[in-house]
Amino acid sequence: MEHASATQALKAGLPEEVCPHFHAAIELIGKRWTGAIVCALTERPMRFGEMRRVVPGLSDRLLSQRLRELEEEGMVQRDVEAGTPVRVTYSLTVRGEELGPAIHELRIWAKRWNCGSHAA
Repeated sequence: MEHASATQALKAGLPEEVCPHFHAAIELIGKRWTGAIVCALTERPMRFGEMRRVVPGLSDRLLSQRLRELEEEGMVQRDVEAGTPVRVTYSLTVRGEELGPAIHELRIWAKRWNCGSHAA
């Protein structure tokens, strides 16, 4: 039934309702610094200090909070190596890695948009 109403809306020239799944994904990735963290992790797994360096301006507290949220959502995996000191490495899960192509395209768009090639 939902598909039929969307088709009717398109035929009537009305915009389609935003998918709640899309909206939830954008809300997650769109949180302050979350996109930058995911983008950094698409390059390779990183330790906390490495992420702090590659995402300048991000506080330790907020980095910890965002990593915890991404871990709870099944996007990031936290691997702890025993030893002194304890070493923690963060990496994308399969679910997080599936964002790779979208992040890649967004990076291309951002470079193009920020380099002045967008229309005023």
